[in-house]
Amino acid sequence: MDIRRRNNVSVIGREDGPVVVLAHGFGCDQNLWRLVAPALAVDHRVVLFDYVGAGRSDLTAWSAERYSSLDGYAEDVLDVCRELDLRDAVFVGHSVSAMAGVMAVVKEPGRFGRLVLLTPSPCYIDDEGYRGGFSREDIDELLESLDANYLGWSGAMAPLIMGNPDRPELGEELTDAFCRTDPDIARVFARTTFLSDSRDDLAKVSVPTLVVECAQDVIAPREVGAYVHAAIPGSRLVTLDATGHCPQLSAPEATVEAITAFLRDGER
Repeated sequence: MDIRRRNNVSVIGREDGPVVVLAHGFGCDQNLWRLVAPALAVDHRVVLFDYVGAGRSDLTAWSAERYSSLDGYAEDVLDVCRELDLRDAVFVGHSVSAMAGVMAVVKEPGRFGRLVLLTPSPCYIDDEGYRGGFSREDIDELLESLDANYLGWSGAMAPLIMGNPDRPELGEELTDAFCRTDPDIARVFARTTFLSDSRDDLAKVSVPTLVVECAQDVIAPREVGAYVHAAIPGSRLVTLDATGHCPQLSAPEATVEAITAFLRDGER
């Protein structure tokens, strides 16, 4: 199988630079890194890709069976790393991709040197002693609304996820990204995202890890960032002075600075 074509893999930046892999979240594609990737590419070799079912990936390679669990997305990450023969790469995962990255690191730690979790959530549903930000009833209602009218759901939810109501163009961009996703694929990915529970995987992470949260985020509140930080041994937590769940769009300079500062520490 041609993984580069299947996952629409692109590589930019310094040929001899340390490798950074950027992985997008639900309803998005690699284009949402466009304000961050060029800055990282100055000193790094940057790998971008689309999960199967997203962006310009090969949609014929998608199956509900594979992508109904985060394992399928973690396998996409590992397939790309194997195809490019990556070792000691830095993986940057946004939102649900943060947990796909955690699973990939646990499966094949030798391929990763560092892990950056951008607005991660290992579990969106509140539990005893844990606040994920949503009740089970909230999630059921969200998924029912998505099933009933995906385009309408996208138009209503994307601006809430993005935050920054004073910058409506950001919400419009995320809405457009959601609406470009096949509704049947989005329904499966949404269930995979919002019903997953990766809390037990966090303690298994064995590489230096940076957790990046936003000061205000309706999808991953700060209690979640604190939980992830506490659960991953030796991790570092950075809180961006930013609003919303997608700081690579709403606060790209701060996002780049947080990532590069963490990478500089590892390169000394």
